[in-house]
Amino acid sequence: QVQLVESGGGLVQAGDSLRLSCAASGRTFSFSRYTMGWFRQTPGKERQIVAAIHWTGGPIDYTDSVKGRFTISRDNAKNTVYLQMNSLKPEDTAVYYCVAGRFLGVQAMGHSSGYDYWGQGTQVTVSS
Repeated sequence: QVQLVESGGGLVQAGDSLRLSCAASGRTFSFSRYTMGWFRQTPGKERQIVAAIHWTGGPIDYTDSVKGRFTISRDNAKNTVYLQMNSLKPEDTAVYYCVAGRFLGVQAMGHSSGYDYWGQGTQVTVSS
């Protein structure tokens, strides 16, 4: 019932910026009830949490490797979550997935098992 559509990925050089967007929709979907997040995955590596924002809009978590460079935000009026990525590095290259978890709590929002819905992903490639 819930659709998550990512956009904004692309090929950039190290040091550049990208802004990913995730538009959520569904007839029974209430965006404000969902913790939202971004995961990324590279072939041969484990799926990794990038950032998550609690359904209340308060608590926010980032993986250590992106702290200070990435910013997650949400606009409940637009049913959209964003990931602003600055100072991109080649190690950021991955497929980025938008995720949604209904009323997902602070303790669980950094783990993939808690999320109910996943987008199809958008490719981010950072060249050196």
